[in-house]
Amino acid sequence: MMMLNYVSEQLVLPGGAVESVVGEALAGRPVSAAAGRLVEFRLDAGLPVWRYQLGDVVLEKSLLLPHLQNSVYVTYRIVSTGDAPPVADGSAEPPLYRLILRPVVHFRPHDAPVDTRHPGPYRFSAMGDRYEIAGPPEFPPLRISVQGRGGAFTLDAVETSQHTFRLEEQRGYESKGEQWSPGYFHVELTEHDPCTLIASVESWETLLALTPDEALRAERGRRGRLIAAARRAASGHSGDPVEAELVLAADQFVITPAGRVEDAARAHAAGEEVRTVIAGYHWFTDWGRDTMISLEGLTLTTGRAEEAGFILRTFAHYVRDGLIPNMFPEGGKLGLYHTADATLWFFHAIDRYVETTGDETTLHALVPILITIAEHHLKGTRFRIGVDPRDGLLRQGEEGYQLTWMDAKVGDWVVTPRRGKAVEINALWYNALKLLEGWVRLTSGDDRAAPYARHAEQARASFNARFWNEQGGCLFDVVDGEAGDDPSCRPNQIFAIALKHPVLDPARWAAVLDVVCERLLTPVGLRSLAPGSPDYKARYFGDLRARDAAYHQGTVWAWLIGPFIDAWLKVHPDDRAGARRFLDGFIPNLSAGALGTISEIFDAEAPYTPRGCVSQAWSVAE
Repeated sequence: MMMLNYVSEQLVLPGGAVESVVGEALAGRPVSAAAGRLVEFRLDAGLPVWRYQLGDVVLEKSLLLPHLQNSVYVTYRIVSTGDAPPVADGSAEPPLYRLILRPVVHFRPHDAPVDTRHPGPYRFSAMGDRYEIAGPPEFPPLRISVQGRGGAFTLDAVETSQHTFRLEEQRGYESKGEQWSPGYFHVELTEHDPCTLIASVESWETLLALTPDEALRAERGRRGRLIAAARRAASGHSGDPVEAELVLAADQFVITPAGRVEDAARAHAAGEEVRTVIAGYHWFTDWGRDTMISLEGLTLTTGRAEEAGFILRTFAHYVRDGLIPNMFPEGGKLGLYHTADATLWFFHAIDRYVETTGDETTLHALVPILITIAEHHLKGTRFRIGVDPRDGLLRQGEEGYQLTWMDAKVGDWVVTPRRGKAVEINALWYNALKLLEGWVRLTSGDDRAAPYARHAEQARASFNARFWNEQGGCLFDVVDGEAGDDPSCRPNQIFAIALKHPVLDPARWAAVLDVVCERLLTPVGLRSLAPGSPDYKARYFGDLRARDAAYHQGTVWAWLIGPFIDAWLKVHPDDRAGARRFLDGFIPNLSAGALGTISEIFDAEAPYTPRGCVSQAWSVAE
C-alpha cells in the first residue's frame, strides 16, 4: 500500500530566509532558492544518505526502514554551517535552524494508477506528540511522530492537484494525481541536535520501542552479521566491498510473506519460519521460477541455508498436478500455475541446497513429491505440458498462455509464445531426470531409479538429433513449433551446456558458446535475441505495448550472465580469471539506477541503459 507519498522539506536559516530542500515551498513563505542543491547521494552500510547544500549550510538526510516493520525513519542533521555568522550575543550556542516538514499522503494500492481518487476524507487526530491519519477501514492508520528539539505541529490542510509523476508519464500511464497533507511539523536543528520523522502503520508500542539511534544501531548490527555470515560461507573469500554490497542487496529479496496465515501456522508447527523471495522491485511479488533460479545466490552463497530450506519446503506444499506455482498474486493465498519451467528449476534449486547443506532429511521428504512431478510430466499435465512419447522431449503450450521465462503478454497477445519443444525446457527436463535418477537410487535403490535413467537417455539422444541447427552452427530455439523449427538465435541454448547435467553433446559446446559470445554477449548479460532478426529491438522504451514487444526481443537480461559463465567454465575449465572478467560490467551498475543493486534488464546496445525493475532478484543472485 502507498501511505506516505513524500515529505516536503524546508530549512529556515538563522536570518529567517527559507531554503527549499524537497517539494514546494509553504504558502506565504519567502524562498531564497528554488531548491537545495543535492551534493551527495550515497549508501552507508546499504542505507541511503543525501546531502544538500542550502546556502552556507549542509543538511544531511538519512533513511531507515527497520527490519520486519512497515515503518520509515527519516533523520535530518546539520553537518556543516560553512561561514554562517556567529550568534549576535556572542554565546557559545551553535546556530539554530528550523526544519519544516510537510507529510503528503495518498492512500492507495501501490500498483493503482496515480490518478486514483483519495479513499474518502482523511481523519487527522493528535494525541500529545503522536499524530494519526486515518482513511477507510481497509487501510491501517498512518502514525507519525517527530522526535527532536522543540518539535510542534501546525494544522494547515492542503490538497495539491495535478501533481505530475514523471516516470508514469514516460511509461505511458496516467501521470497526474492529487495528494493531501494535514499540515506541517517544525523542529529546531543545530549541529548537535538532529531530528527524526517516524511514519508507520505498526502499533505505537512497536513504533516507539526503540529510539532512532537504537533502531539504527540494531539495523547496522543486523547488516554486519549478514556480511560476516556470507564471508564464512565463502570460506576464505576476500572482504571485497562489492561482495558486501551484493550481500546487502540480496537481503532485500528474502522476505516473510504477509497474509499467508496457513503457511505461517504450518511452518511454526514444524518449528520453522515461512520465507519467500520477491522477484523484483517495485512491482513483482514472489514468482516460482525467479525464486528457484535465485535461491542459490540469495541464500546458499550468503550463509542463509536455513532460509533456503524453509523456501523449498513451502513451495513443495504447493505442488499441484506436478507443477509449482508460477506466482502468488498480490494479496492472494492461492498460486497461479501457468509455467513450464519453474517446476524444473525446483529440481535445480534442491540440488544446490542438498549439495551445500548435506540435508538428506529434507531430500528424503521431497523425493516422493519429485517423483509425482516427473510422472505428471511423463503423462501430461496442465497447459499441455507433457512428454512426447515418440522422442521423450518435453513439449508445452496452450493458446493465450506464456509458459516459459520469455513470458511477455499484452492483452491477448503473447509476444514470444514458443509453443512446442523449447530448448531450455528440454535442457532442464533432462537435468531434472538425471537428478531424480540419482536421488531415487540413493533413497530407494537402482531398480526404482532405472526408469528415470531410460527417460533421460531417450531425451538426450532426441535432443542432440533434433536441436542441432547445422546452418546456424548452434541450437534451434524451439522444435516442432507452430511454424516448424525456430532458428532464432536466443540465449536459451546456453542451458544445454550450463546445467549440472548438460544435455548437449560436449563436441558441440564450443560452437554454441562461440555463437553466444559473438551475437548475444554484452557487458551486462546476454541479449534475448540476436541483432539482425526481424523482431530485434535495440531499446526497451515507450508505453507498455512497446516495452513488452522489446522485453525478450533483444533486451539484455542480467541474470543470464550466470549460466553463461557456467558454460564458459565447462568449455574453458582453467580460465576462472577470464570468466570473472565477464562480471566487470556490472560493477558500474551498482552506482547507477538503484544504488547498491542490479537492474532487471538493459538496452541491447551501448550505452546499455538499465531498464525494467530497478532491483531484480535473479540479477543480484547470479
